Amino acid sequence: MTSQTLKIGELASQTGSSVETIRYYEQQQLLPPPSRSAANYRLYNDTHVRRLQFIRHCRSLDMALDEIRTLLTFRDQPDADCAGVNAVLDHHINHVAHRIEELKGLQQQLLELRSRCGRVQSTDACGILQELENGDGTEPRNLGSHSGGCH
Repeated sequence: MTSQTLKIGELASQTGSSVETIRYYEQQQLLPPPSRSAANYRLYNDTHVRRLQFIRHCRSLDMALDEIRTLLTFRDQPDADCAGVNAVLDHHINHVAHRIEELKGLQQQLLELRSRCGRVQSTDACGILQELENGDGTEPRNLGSHSGGCH
C-alpha cells in the first residue's frame, strides 16, 4: 500500500466524515495529531485513514467514545490478548439490550398516546394534544389510565 498524504478536506471526503468530526476526534485524542505542511495545513496519512474508518465503524455500532478509545488502545497493542476487547463488546451488547427494552416501552407509550385521537376533529378536542399538555414533563405518564380523547 502506498503511503498517501491528505489534507483534512481530502481525508473527510475519503472517509465520509466531516472536517468538524475529524477535528473533534483529534481533540478527543482518538486520532493522533497530524503532521503539518510548511503552510501549516494538517497532513494525514494512511494510518489516519484506517483509524478514522475504525472509529466510524464503531460509531455505526453506536459505541460511545470511551468504548472506542478503549478498543483503540487494544488495537494499538497487537500482542496483547483480546479478553478486554470481549469485555468491552459484552458491556456494549448489554447496553444495547437495555436500550431496546427502553425503546419498546417508549413505543408502547406512543401507541397509547396515538390511541387518544381516533378521528379527525378540531385540535382543541384532540386527546393527543390534551395528554401532552397534561403531562408533567419529568417522566412518561401511564397513558392507559387517562380516559380523555378524540374517540
